[in-house]
Amino acid sequence: MKRILMIAMALLPLVLMAQARIGIVNSQQIFDLMPEKAAAETQLKTLSDRYHAEYELLQSEFDKKYADYQTVAADASIPETIKERRVHELQESDKKMREFERRAADDIAAQREALTKPITDKIQDAIRQAGEQATLDVVFDTAVTPVAYTGSTVTDITVTVKRLLGLD
Repeated sequence: MKRILMIAMALLPLVLMAQARIGIVNSQQIFDLMPEKAAAETQLKTLSDRYHAEYELLQSEFDKKYADYQTVAADASIPETIKERRVHELQESDKKMREFERRAADDIAAQREALTKPITDKIQDAIRQAGEQATLDVVFDTAVTPVAYTGSTVTDITVTVKRLLGLD
């Protein structure tokens, strides 16, 4: 009796898996169609352009200091203390540029996350609704996890999600 119960317990998950309804969706395809994506890209481009312009100013400042240093370095009559100060200025300017670059990249990444999160949340809600409508147990996102093969029992809910979001 104990052995039969153990066998039944071991086979139960296999029986349940055989009855699972599976769906797939391509969230990237849907994301690319979202009207909010264009607005987010425009805002990110504007921000990126502003940072780029500011970086160009820093680069121009550095280039001027470097040209000044080359003039000073070539003049043997200028004391070493002045030359060392110019080298220090170049190093500080380079450090300032690298720090600016890092902070700009961090800010752009944070803005990208803030702008795309509402879009992806909206898509996830629509995927959940479509999965519930189709009474699916599991939905795999083919944009994240490529699926090598799907049988005839797998339901692609991409079209349903597009319809729910008004993208059809």
